Amino acid sequence: MTYSIDPIGRIHSPYKEKFSVPRQPRLAPAANARVELLGEANSPEAVRGLEQFSHVWLLFLFDQNLEAGWKPTVRPPRLGGNERIGVFASRSTFRPNGIGMSAVEVKGITQQGNQTWIELGSVDLVDGTPIIDIKPYIPYSDSIIEASGGFAESEPDVLPVVFSTSAQLNLKAHPNGQHIQTVIEQVLAQDPRPAYKKNKTDNKEYATHLFDLNVKFKVESKDSGHNLEINRNFIHVTSIEHF
Repeated sequence: MTYSIDPIGRIHSPYKEKFSVPRQPRLAPAANARVELLGEANSPEAVRGLEQFSHVWLLFLFDQNLEAGWKPTVRPPRLGGNERIGVFASRSTFRPNGIGMSAVEVKGITQQGNQTWIELGSVDLVDGTPIIDIKPYIPYSDSIIEASGGFAESEPDVLPVVFSTSAQLNLKAHPNGQHIQTVIEQVLAQDPRPAYKKNKTDNKEYATHLFDLNVKFKVESKDSGHNLEINRNFIHVTSIEHF
């Protein structure tokens, strides 16, 4: 038997592409997002009482990965991308039904004309991701103090982020530059490169689309000529340009 699912909403987030999206929610606290409710779900009645809850579960589709299919085993980034485990022992985006879930903060409910929005805190979703359900987060049942996190027990390491002079000037000229700089720092500190490059420097310049900006960066070391008081690898934002 097969079932069809119609999205009830759409995410609006700073992440315009999969590259650089945090691997879990709340890793970039400044990167707020919102849900645009769609169809019959686009009603103040559908969210009545939701403001009583601090967080919700978002159920969504990995729509950009659906055509790629899935495999029984995957290589999680937390294991360096080298060790295979079962897909159901991971949060891989390549899943049998392409369904994901995230616990995110509710910052408010807003109404703009006939459009109902749910304002959210930090998410790990690409802009435009289809939302298929929203459920309130219940602390007494959803928060399990004695739970074990397996290979993802600890929070991921982060790298310092340094901005070039030209990148700083472009941010200062942006009307929302200070907030955007904070988001860029929090996102790039996670080192969005492939897992096998973690803790390694290379000469490649990467680029990611955040907000309306093309952010270019490299991963460098203290001895790369920047005379910085950093005792490990760091993210060097080389340029920031408008699309």
